[in-house]
Amino acid sequence: MSDVNETILEEIYAVVLDRARHPVPGSYTNYLLDRGLDKIVQKFGEQAVQMIIAAKNGHTSDIVSESADLIYHLIVLFAVTGIPLEDLLAELRQRRTHTESY
Repeated sequence: MSDVNETILEEIYAVVLDRARHPVPGSYTNYLLDRGLDKIVQKFGEQAVQMIIAAKNGHTSDIVSESADLIYHLIVLFAVTGIPLEDLLAELRQRRTHTESY
């Protein structure tokens, strides 16, 4: 199952990188890329707040939806800052194998 999860994250990351190289008119990803890091981190923060509100309200479907938005914006942030998605996945794997906290 982790392969499937990693695959969709990697697929989204690849789309973001492709949009940077080959802009698509009307693409939300291109909207973010065009406005730069400040806009991307602003949207990431907004999504984090919305996810927290959904969690506090106990709305499961909203938690899932807002979490997907949050992860998408994190992937855009990684792409813009030149951080390979594999770095995040490797960090999570390392933490999982070297700690009892997960």
